[in-house]
Formats: sequence, C-alpha cells, structure tokens
Amino acid sequence: MVDGGWKKSPAGRKNALARAPRVGIPLAMPSPPPAPTQIFDRARLAARRQRLAPNFADYGFLRQRVIADLESRLDDTPRRFERGLELGAAGGELSARLITSGKAADMVAADTASAFLEVARARGLESVLADEEDLAFPPASFDLVAAPLTLHWVNDLPGALARIRRSLKPDGLFVGALFGAGTLTELRSVLTDAETELTGGLAPRLSPLPGLRDMAGLLQRAGLALPVADRDTVTVRYADPLRLLADLKGMGERAAFTRGHGRPLPRRVLARALELYRERYAAADGRVPATFEIVHVLGWAPAPGQPQPLKPGSAKVSLADAVRRAQKDES
Repeated sequence: MVDGGWKKSPAGRKNALARAPRVGIPLAMPSPPPAPTQIFDRARLAARRQRLAPNFADYGFLRQRVIADLESRLDDTPRRFERGLELGAAGGELSARLITSGKAADMVAADTASAFLEVARARGLESVLADEEDLAFPPASFDLVAAPLTLHWVNDLPGALARIRRSLKPDGLFVGALFGAGTLTELRSVLTDAETELTGGLAPRLSPLPGLRDMAGLLQRAGLALPVADRDTVTVRYADPLRLLADLKGMGERAAFTRGHGRPLPRRVLARALELYRERYAAADGRVPATFEIVHVLGWAPAPGQPQPLKPGSAKVSLADAVRRAQKDES
C-alpha cells in the first residue's frame, strides 16, 4: 500500500521523510584495544643474548633439563613431524636432537641473536633471525612449534601465542616451557624487604611471571585445542646467593625493563638483601636454596576429527562413585 500523502504533494513527501527513521554513521568509532604495556626492552634482551652466546652452555643446566623434558613429551606423542620451528633456539640443540631421533624430519632454529644462529647453522640446521613478538612466518607453515624457556620475556604473551597458533598447520602441536610465578620466591622476598627497610619504597626488580592457571587460560584464548599446563619445581642450592646472581646473568635471566619500569638497584639494598637471604634461608651446611618453577604448556591447532573434551556435567559416572568402586575392588 502506498501512502496517499507521499503520492499527492511535495509537502506530503517532505512530512513523510521527516517521520522516517534516520540511519547514519556513528559520530565516534570504537577505539582500538590498547597496545600491550611494554615492560621488557626487547632490543636490550637481544643484545644481551648476543653477548652471552659464547659462554651460554656454562649456565645451561635448567635449559638442559627443559630440553630433555620437551623431548620426552614429544616422544610420548605418536607423531613424526615433517617441519618444525624452535623459538629462542639458542644453538638449536633441541632441534638437532629431534632430527637425530627421527621425531622431526626438518627443523628451523629461530633466535634474536645471530651468534646463536651461527652455532645452529654449524649443526646443519636452517636458521632464521626472528622475534617471538613479531613472527612473520606464513600461516600453517609448521606442524610443530617448540619454545624452550623464552616466552616469559615477551610483552604480549596472548599475542605471541596467537601468532604461534596461526603458524601451525591443522592438528599441529605447540609445546613450550617458561618460568612461572613461583620462580625465585626467596630472592623476591629479600629484595622487597631490603628495599622497603632502607628506602621506604619499592621498584620492580624481578620480572612478572605467569601462573599455571594463567597459562591454561591463555592457551585457550589463543585458539589452541586440548590445552595442557603443568609445572616442574626445581630447587637449586648455592654456597652463596652471589653465585645465584652470577648464574642468572649467564643464563640471560636478569631483568631487562624498559625505561620507566625500573631503576638501578642501590648497592646497599643489594647487600642487605643478600644478608637477609643468608639469615632466612641458609641450611645447616650454609647453603641457600633458589626455587625455579618451570611451567610446561601444550596445545594443538584445531582440526576436523580431533578429540573433544567432555562438556562439564556430561560424565556418566561421578568421581565419588569411581572412588567407591576402587575401594570396593581393593577390599
């Protein structure tokens, strides 16, 4: 039906247009999400890795543990990977071991330090200068991505995991290990107390680290299927806490904050912190502990036919029933 006023006169048309709902472009577009806070100075970290590369093996006891653990986890996976990527590869030891064992046909060693990549090339590996915060690999380039002890240094961890997810082929696997929130609890405690006691204030001294539950959620947020996160707590004992500081320097694990996120540590605060460390934590033999929490993570790129986790409440047997049955079987 046609409105009679619209048809008979220009005035009717004008009135009808005035009554019609107006659709327009919003005056203000939604703001883009804020950029991640730049806590770590990535250029400084890369320069540090370049300097420490020649003596890195002398301080690699935790990395060796992680490499052995990642290799063992991959051995438990009934897959042979055609082309993999190792992030923060250093000299590419994990990549070389996976190729030698036949677990991977080909691996790419990626690092921010050219000195490390020279070692990887000497092992016969393809190597590439790459930053975990800016992975430029085409989508679906790899069926395996491994990241041993490197992702705790990225400013945008959710973004880094999302880029790893995009670089994986369907049903590709991501495995990684990074220092978690329980790392260096003793050192954090004495630095906090010493600085508060002597200056009445606090500044960031040790890097913020993710917790186990944080990582499980971040894997899901990145779009990785069947995510798993667990931890390995390692206690290292030192004759003196100064030796711990030397190891952290050799590992490349000293803080590298951007300007405005930290300030130099006064010598008197450090001396007091070391004194507190010995007073609080020294054992009968005088040695002091240093705790390292290593969070291991695993997730798969989604693919058709992939197993799906059960929905909450869909289990047919309750945990209590299962326990009762087990107790009955034992009796």
